[in-house]
Amino acid sequence: MAAGLPTWAVVDSQGGPAVRELNLQPPVTQIAEQIYSIHNLMLGICLAIFVAVFGVMFYSILKHRKSLGHKPATFHESIAVEIAWTVVPFLIVIGMALPATKTVVAMKDTSNADITIKVTGMQWKWAYDYLKGEGEGISFLSTLSTPRTQVGAPGVAPTEPRGDNYLLEVDNEVVVPVNKKVRMITTANDVIHSWTIPAFGVKQDAIPGFVRDTWFKAEKIGVYRGQCVELCGKEHAFMPIVVNVVSDADYKQWVDSKKKEMAAKADDPAKVWTVDELKQRGEKVYAANCVACHQANGKGVPGAFPALDGSAVVAGAKAAQIALVMNGKGGMPAWKATLSDTEIAAAITYTRNNWSNKAAENIVQPAEVLAARK
Repeated sequence: MAAGLPTWAVVDSQGGPAVRELNLQPPVTQIAEQIYSIHNLMLGICLAIFVAVFGVMFYSILKHRKSLGHKPATFHESIAVEIAWTVVPFLIVIGMALPATKTVVAMKDTSNADITIKVTGMQWKWAYDYLKGEGEGISFLSTLSTPRTQVGAPGVAPTEPRGDNYLLEVDNEVVVPVNKKVRMITTANDVIHSWTIPAFGVKQDAIPGFVRDTWFKAEKIGVYRGQCVELCGKEHAFMPIVVNVVSDADYKQWVDSKKKEMAAKADDPAKVWTVDELKQRGEKVYAANCVACHQANGKGVPGAFPALDGSAVVAGAKAAQIALVMNGKGGMPAWKATLSDTEIAAAITYTRNNWSNKAAENIVQPAEVLAARK
């Protein structure tokens, strides 16, 4: 801490670690409760073994020492002792393995999930895609929201007080409903990461090229925090995870608002799309607006509507095709009045990359369509 700066108090993080916390975080899922119970059971067994072994050892040292006249035994072996030190540890191991195995098996049972979410780890943020269940189709990135002015830099002290959730806060939280089974499919696109929420009893590695899964069913509404716990690079400490568990009604409201937000963002003409993204969206736009005239195979209707497959317009300069689609010609309407910039760009990109078409200028961005409107 630089001289002159105040000493900032550290407080408990909401849904995260607490100050001077010596035990596991309070569990909010059945799996986490089982882990907590097994932890206490194992600790008790280990403590009992420790006391028994060292108690016998110290008793033997004190009561059978040479100064009291005791002499060492001369027997070579004892069947009873060998049976005892074989059977007793075996029973102890079985007693520890049974509850642990039951919990491990339950941890791997991801069947019958209400919601499925794919989480992709990357340096250094998380990507979430809601694949099944209510909220299907929602996608977003989640990155650290703690400002760098609180973090500082090597040799440079932070310039503002650190918040209660320092390094454990994100710009986009994962939102799930309470008392619903949520399956998390994990993977990564660069190095190994690990998605972990201690209060859920969840820790699952995200490995490039592999798909792993885990699940949780939060039984208490609240915000719960975790981090990437697999060393993944220099920003490893800046990959927090935040899950907001809400009521069913609040979840429905979040889903509606998130989808509206995504729709608005998707039609932002400033967004830069990939070819594959535009082709995927363009196929839907083409099917809804163009297929009746130009046909699904792009061959058109001879004598009425021209073919797009092998069309000189489609294979030529994209500016000419943009102008044609926007302003119309003959029986073709002016689509600029009914389609957004993104939809027009997607439809054009789809036609320039579909059927036998392989245009040199194979992608049209929404910004180009917006510019053509002016």
